[in-house]
Amino acid sequence: MGKNRKSKRQLVRDEKRAKKRARDVEESEPPAKRQRHESDAFGGDDAIVKDQYVEPTESAHRSASFEREFFGMLEDQEQEYFRRADELLELNDFPSTEERDIFLQNVYKEAVGKELKLASSQSCSRLMERLILLSNTRQKKHLFQAFAGHFISLVTHRFASHCCEKLFLQSAPVVTQELGGLLEEVKADSGEDEEQQSSMEDMFLLTLDELEEHMSYLVSDRYGSHALRVLLIALSGRPLVQADTTSLLRSKKKEFITVEGASALTSELAAQNRAVPSSFMIAIEKIIVDSTADLDATALRVLAKHPTGNPTLQLLLDLELSLLVKGKGSKKKGEEEEQSAAPSLLEKLVPGAPGSFSEEQSPAAEFVNSMMYDTIGSRLLETLVTKSPGKIFKGLYANFFGPRISSLLRNEIASYPAICALNRLSKEDLAVAVEQSLPEIPRFVERGRFSVIKALFDRCNVRQATDEISSLLAALSSACGGDWKYIIPRLCFPKESEDEPKEKVFQQDQAKTKNVLLGHAGQLIAKLLEIPGPTCKAMQTSINHLDSKQLLEMATGNAATSTVLINAFSTPARIPAFHKILAASLLPHTHELAVSNHGYAILNAIISVPSRGEEIAVPFHIKENMMSQLEAHEDELKTSWVGRNVWRTWRGDMWSYKRHDWVRLAKETNPEDARLSAVPKPREKMEVKGGNKFGKGKFEGRGARKGKGEVALEA
Repeated sequence: MGKNRKSKRQLVRDEKRAKKRARDVEESEPPAKRQRHESDAFGGDDAIVKDQYVEPTESAHRSASFEREFFGMLEDQEQEYFRRADELLELNDFPSTEERDIFLQNVYKEAVGKELKLASSQSCSRLMERLILLSNTRQKKHLFQAFAGHFISLVTHRFASHCCEKLFLQSAPVVTQELGGLLEEVKADSGEDEEQQSSMEDMFLLTLDELEEHMSYLVSDRYGSHALRVLLIALSGRPLVQADTTSLLRSKKKEFITVEGASALTSELAAQNRAVPSSFMIAIEKIIVDSTADLDATALRVLAKHPTGNPTLQLLLDLELSLLVKGKGSKKKGEEEEQSAAPSLLEKLVPGAPGSFSEEQSPAAEFVNSMMYDTIGSRLLETLVTKSPGKIFKGLYANFFGPRISSLLRNEIASYPAICALNRLSKEDLAVAVEQSLPEIPRFVERGRFSVIKALFDRCNVRQATDEISSLLAALSSACGGDWKYIIPRLCFPKESEDEPKEKVFQQDQAKTKNVLLGHAGQLIAKLLEIPGPTCKAMQTSINHLDSKQLLEMATGNAATSTVLINAFSTPARIPAFHKILAASLLPHTHELAVSNHGYAILNAIISVPSRGEEIAVPFHIKENMMSQLEAHEDELKTSWVGRNVWRTWRGDMWSYKRHDWVRLAKETNPEDARLSAVPKPREKMEVKGGNKFGKGKFEGRGARKGKGEVALEA
């Protein structure tokens, strides 16, 4: 969840005030009956002193079966030291990595016995996260040991939960390294006389044992649910830094704590699938069972529509279905059936499926229908449609998606699970879905359902359904004005091509913002450019019919629309002189593009296009004219990052001082070969053929004095 934090000076002042209030309370009342009313300084409503304070009351603790601990507060001198250490690590201004490692060791020595206070402190929890990022394996295990016995209080704490998440994420690759025997050198280099530490696998399993009895509570806890998701991702061996994983683990408002110089090996392992021990797979199965053991059908429906519980339920269902597909746990499942154990999460969500889908009043049918149009519940339905076994998906499509695919695609919420259903259709079923959706294409365009049109084109291209692609292109062209040249103006400039602007404005207010609509339109056009044949030709025709003002707006207004023009310069021409016409239209706006946060990348794409070629080429004289305009604004370009990037990519200094080299570079068909040929060779490689040490003889190549003679350069 997001953390609205104050400045460091305010944090220190608030903690001092809270500490003073706590001391005043201790002097006035006996500790046994004292209640706590302080907020952020003690961890908000989530912190109490164990065996001394009584829980104040709040909805966050209604179902909790444990007492949250209060770990105390740092002394003023300690807090100032750690605050300064946090600033130094954030700046990362160390002469060498060795000095930074020495500094980290000193901070760790100072933090011994204070780890819990640091993690639960509003001002110092950032320091703990940075320490975890820079810690070696031994230090991470030390933190696991320091947190042991207190994990349930930490993962449900407003600030300490983020430290636990960071510890789990950074420690997950260590398990893979230990399995491959890659940590022997790290242990040998540490040189610390400490007791033998357990493996990281054991550290995770011990943490799970501590959280085991509270799994059902953590599923919907405001902070604990995020820590539970991180644990599940770490145990499953999935990539830790993918876009879909990141969106599942943290919200957009969450503060991102990072430090330059984190382990490159750990980052590399986090970006790919990791090998995990078999005990982790067993642990995942147990977590799924423990998390949903006390939930009946009604509770699951409530949880599926809960803003915090839904993402956790998605991940639990995803992992269960993945284990089912891989065949892991099948034997165990058979044994459980023989022992009349509790049903799986899938069976609880859609009991009796797929046979029960045909009954309108069945619990499974009611569940699917209730999730279809719910803003939060539809996300769980997306996971069910995407990951469910073939029998379940066929029942879902036959009873819910197939008969009303066009109306579902038209709906703003139901269109997302419907798109997931399209991704699993065979070529024959896809053809039927396209046929039903063709009459709705004008309405898709009118309501801004560009992601639906993109999905239809994309799946037809994947399934190689050329007839359906032609039908979709004809329907899209008809919806945009009856000609290819009107497609992009209709998608990207709706106000200019809309006959009823009031109705369009009303629809925009209820659908998405203008930037989001432009982004979806840009993604649709980019996808159409990738489809060879008439579809790509239609997009290039539409681009060439845009006037200069519209092109400038596309290039500088939105990241997705600017990407369209970037991709256009790398797409083979389907109409004569496509790239030449496009570059000539952008030529008058060279300066505007060079200082634009989106448009500068288009200029960089133009200089990388060959000057001669059959399918992709931008003539040399257009590049030369663009470079002349850039030279006229050289001083202004060098005052901004994007301007300097363009000047460097276009080799402005070479244009100013070595014009003939720049010309040769720009005229080369292959830009990479041109770049290499423009690099001057070392002087000592110059060889005189047929002469002596006085320079008499024949030079091969360009002359050394007046540009005459021949000099041979050897690479």
